[in-house]
Amino acid sequence: MNIVLIYPNMGDYRTKDAMTPLAIGILAALSPGHRVTFYDDRLDNIPESLPDADLIAISVETFTAQRSYQLADRFRRQGKTVVMGGCHVTFMPDEALQHADSVLLGDAEGAWEQMLADCEQNALKPRYRGAHDRPLAGYRLDRTIFEGKRYVPVSLVQFSRGCRFACDFCSIHAFYPEGVRTRPVDEMRDEILSLPAKRFLIFVDDNLFAGKRALNELLAMLTPLKRRWGCQISIDIARNEEMLDKLAAAGCCFVLIGFESLNETTLRRMGKSRSHTADDYAAVLAALYRRGICVYGTFIFGYDEDTPETIRSTLAFAESNKLAIANFNLLIPTPGTALYARLEAEGRLIYPAWWLDPDFRYGEPAFRPGGMSTAELAAGCFYARTRFYRYASVIRRLCRSGSRSGWRTLLVAWLYNIASHRDIARKQGKRPGEKE
Repeated sequence: MNIVLIYPNMGDYRTKDAMTPLAIGILAALSPGHRVTFYDDRLDNIPESLPDADLIAISVETFTAQRSYQLADRFRRQGKTVVMGGCHVTFMPDEALQHADSVLLGDAEGAWEQMLADCEQNALKPRYRGAHDRPLAGYRLDRTIFEGKRYVPVSLVQFSRGCRFACDFCSIHAFYPEGVRTRPVDEMRDEILSLPAKRFLIFVDDNLFAGKRALNELLAMLTPLKRRWGCQISIDIARNEEMLDKLAAAGCCFVLIGFESLNETTLRRMGKSRSHTADDYAAVLAALYRRGICVYGTFIFGYDEDTPETIRSTLAFAESNKLAIANFNLLIPTPGTALYARLEAEGRLIYPAWWLDPDFRYGEPAFRPGGMSTAELAAGCFYARTRFYRYASVIRRLCRSGSRSGWRTLLVAWLYNIASHRDIARKQGKRPGEKE
């Protein structure tokens, strides 16, 4: 068959900061014997028609759902067979089936191959479900599908799927209820050795700290490779001096940590039961900086204890502690999360299906917060982003950083900060699915 894979953007416009979507590489690898064409909506103009396509597969995230459905409806009107998968489809299959001939729920492995076989026999079923207890040994990824596209020059890799925690606002635990699975370390080593030697590696795992034994094995493998890499990791590892030493020795020079809040009550509401304070966070940052590891910190605003002062004090914390990168996120209730279920039960959702609502705009709350108005929450998040990425802040944070990071790591931080300075206002106020 002629298979077309599409990775949609939030709207019909192109971007300059796209990274390779590994899910597409997995689908390509699981399609031997078929001709596969890939369009990344963030970089490519999607053709108005795809006359040679026998099957069109669209990977859907909640923020890209509206655009995904627009594309699917267009091609189905032309008589094409369209299938969909991804996190959003897994949690909203009935919605997706209004726009697709079939949906794939959960991981692709196993289900995608059966979907292709049925499609060839004109016996496509409405739903397919990938098993989440399949071992990750033999993980397959075809990176040739990304050739010729202008992605950010980094290499993305994956060691594990799932997360040890079940945070209120996150759907990962609901997507992987069976727990965390890891790939064999020797297979990881072979994959990393096949990638460009000087290119920065980014682990896309939701939490690289899948477990102490698994992480120790991974770090022992990485250390002699002398690669530079970054990852997302939970704050508990940052209190372990021995593990921090191993991280640094293995080449880790960037970590993304979800601090989320400086308020202990809010953290408990999120499902983060560990006790944290701003002083505690500052100690964690100092320990990372001593080892030359830069920090990308994320924060969430919109829980009931949050006020405009919460946003201002969090911004001050991020700047005074010289975070290399930070994200100040407005709390978004997405399908599949405990947060969405709770706000829906409390009658606080302004836009129950905000991803499809024509009145919803990016950067606007989809629910009624408890400690401030919706306007104050939206304005506060936008203020924090713009202040953090103004040039004066960038210079203070990166030129006087407490980190001993090398110049190449700081260069990555500089480039990200400059791109963020330029792009903060780009999405603000946009309607999902609209043209630029």
